[in-house]
This record gives sequence, C-alpha cells and structure tokens, in this order.
Amino acid sequence: MNEKSTSVVNIASREAVLKRKLRRHLRAIGFSKSRNGELQIEGEGKEIVRALHRFQREDRIKENKDFLATRAPRLFHHFASGKNIDLSKISPVIERISSGTQHGDLFRLASLTWSVPVSNGFGRRLRYLVWDENNGRLIGLIAIGDPVFNLAARDRLIGWSSKDRSARLVNIMDAYVLGAVPPYNQLLGGKLVACLLRSRELYEDFGSAYGNTTGIISGEGKKARLLAVTTSSSMGRSSVYNRLKLDGVQYMESIGFTGGWGHFHIPDRLFVELRDYLRDIDHSYADQHRFGQGPNWRLRTTRAALAALGFKEDMLRHGIKREVFISRLAANADEILRSGKGTPDTASLLSIKEIAGLATQRWMQPRAKRRPEYRDWTVDDLMGLFGSQSRQMQSRLAQQGSHGNSSAAM
Repeated sequence: MNEKSTSVVNIASREAVLKRKLRRHLRAIGFSKSRNGELQIEGEGKEIVRALHRFQREDRIKENKDFLATRAPRLFHHFASGKNIDLSKISPVIERISSGTQHGDLFRLASLTWSVPVSNGFGRRLRYLVWDENNGRLIGLIAIGDPVFNLAARDRLIGWSSKDRSARLVNIMDAYVLGAVPPYNQLLGGKLVACLLRSRELYEDFGSAYGNTTGIISGEGKKARLLAVTTSSSMGRSSVYNRLKLDGVQYMESIGFTGGWGHFHIPDRLFVELRDYLRDIDHSYADQHRFGQGPNWRLRTTRAALAALGFKEDMLRHGIKREVFISRLAANADEILRSGKGTPDTASLLSIKEIAGLATQRWMQPRAKRRPEYRDWTVDDLMGLFGSQSRQMQSRLAQQGSHGNSSAAM
C-alpha cells in the first residue's frame, strides 16, 4: 500500500472513531435522536440544563486540577462565610483585573464555581471583581466582551441593516460572565451584580479603555461609547434578570430568546479532535483562531468539521433556548445605534454605591429575612463545589494554616 493510500485509510479510521465518540458523548449527556434524525432531550428546566453541562464542567475542573491544587488554596480567604456579611453595610466596588495576576487567578477560581462553565470572551474584554468593601470579601464577577455579530433578538429590537450593524456594533458589549458567588448569591446578590452593568463607573471605564478603538477587520478608527450591554441566561428563562428595576428605572429588559443553536454540548476535548481532523483533510477552517475571526469562530469550525464527517447541521441544534436581555446605559441607545446620530443620554446612570443602596434594600435584605440559612455557609462548603479536587485543596489549606501562612482578607 502506497503512502497516499495509507493516509486515506488513516483518515477514514479517524473519522469512524470520532463519529463514535461524538455519538457516545451525546447519548451520555442525555440526547437522543428524533424520528427525523434531529437531536432531542427529554424534560426541561434548570436541572436539565445543569445535567447537559455536567460533562463540560467536569472537563473544565480536570483541566484546572493543578491550578486548584497549588494556587487556589491561597485564594479562599477572599470568599465570605455567611457570618462575614452585614446586610446593612454591604458596599460594592469593582476592580478591573488582568490575566497573570493574583486577582486574575481569583477571577479564574470564582468562575469555576459556576454550574455552567463560562466562556473566555472574545476581542475587547473587560473583567472585574466585585468586592464588598465592608468586609474585603468577593461578591461576584463581571466580564464584558465583544458581542456576536448575528443576534436576532437584538438586531430586531434595534432595527438596523447589516451595514449599520457593522458600523455601530462597536458600541455594544456582551456580559459573558455575570453573577454573584456564594454566599452572596443566596441573598440575590446576582441581581445587584447585574445592575452594576448600568453603572456610571462601568460606562466611564469602557470609555477610557476603548473610547478610541480600531476595528480588527475594517481597520477603521471608531469612537466607541458603551450604549448597551447584552447578556443571556444560561438556564433558559431567567429569574435573576427578569423584573430588574430600581427606583422606576429598568436595568435589564428581556428582548427574546436564542434559537437553540450552539456548540456548548461539544466539549473542549472533542473540539480539539475536530480541529485535528480538519487539519488531516487540509480544511481551510483547521487553523482559524479567535483573533480576527470574531466570536463565532468556534461555531463555524465545529459546523465545518461535523459537515465533513457527514453529520447533519442539526447536530448543532441543542434546543436549549436562552433568554436574551439588554441593559441600556444611554436612554437613547436604540436611536443612536439605529441612526448613528445623537449624544448619549446618561443622566439616569447611578454610581455603584447608589445602585447598591437600592438593590440591598429591595432584594437582599428581604431575602435574608426569608432565608437566613445563608449564615451557615462556610469556605469548606465552597471547596465542596470542586468535586474530587476538594480534598486536595482542603489538605493544602490545612498545611498553610499549620505553617502560619494563611492570608488575611483584602
């Protein structure tokens, strides 16, 4: 058998193995095929979504096992126990962070507590830790990045043409990480964190970072203003973002649902194999990278690999429709995005401290009275969220304590 024939046989063998792995994985997380060959899943609700993401989260924890064992234990003192929280004195501040720093590690650790693994974001990115200045503990996380180019609910709302969208999408960001960590999440702290998207500090910080920016693809200079931030609920219909209103001002508005397409059910380890397969067949999508390809690069690459393997495009229709929300930082955001004309009306933007005062009074204090069990939450409970890695972290934390190296809070 000559070299070319051997290569063809090897590729065919790889295709067969990869197909089996994909089918086996989809069955394992709960998918089956309908009569017409489409993916389907029995049941609905948040527990189904968590179950679908379970393998993806387990993979993410395994990928981070060295980080969790060696670096995470030094960061746990930044998290609150329930007894650390004084509802009458909660005082949020945001801190922009960078990768490769201790607080960058803290962001990484906190995001690993999410039951649905978070994205790394695309293009322009701003990441924040939300601190409770009163006790020096972490309340939650905010990360905003470039939005997807095609988002039907957003585009219908604004009513722009493809050309207008290309010119003015620079004024919108997407919150790809947004929420509170335990035990603040038990007190509806997620609502507080979500409201901070519409804060004067975030608006001004974006202006400082990206007010004069150059389009990656167009190469044109653009005076960007943060007119709106979109986000979507990972659990279908959102109980956190709905009815998000303070002092008569709407902080989040539901604008529709995604179509139930995507790639979250294709885990990282299989995506790597799909890209390797595209390289084997010299496909043009094999070595596309995030930079310059936009937020849809992974979706396009996955679709190309599945098509090359002979699967229907319907394999990317997972059927989990996420509720889409928009937070307008300018009262006239829609008009400016549609026409490209006008000065942002940001008169109603409040400071983080002002938002916190309203949010704690409306949501967090009443919740604390109804659900006082948040006070029983401890850092040991937090470590339990990391499954098989928790024992190693507890051991390392105990060693640090015995050597007198445990750090104080911020």
